[in-house]
Amino acid sequence: MRFLTLDAKLVCKHELGSVGLEATQKFVTVVNRPVLVEPNPENRPISGCPNININIKPCQHTLKVRAGYSDFIRIEGKRVCLDMVVGLTDGTPPGVVEYKVNDPGQTLVAEL
Repeated sequence: MRFLTLDAKLVCKHELGSVGLEATQKFVTVVNRPVLVEPNPENRPISGCPNININIKPCQHTLKVRAGYSDFIRIEGKRVCLDMVVGLTDGTPPGVVEYKVNDPGQTLVAEL
């Protein structure tokens, strides 16, 4: 399971909705890009979700991460994000549409 960096590509399950990430720590990097920690993927904007129609709300924000934080590795007391991060979005139908990692942003560092 690879660490996520600021260059990671997270998308809603509609594949075109891109999550805007922001790193809250700068101490640990991979190839000069900050490693993401909890809660970096949460409450982030999603742009470009194509799931738009009458009475259908596109994915616009990520919600709480359901799985994908390291149980073993922490930076400043916060769990590192791994390439299996998954959670729900605020899109319709509520409680169904997830976001996921398409690319961790690096291929060098992993948790074994």
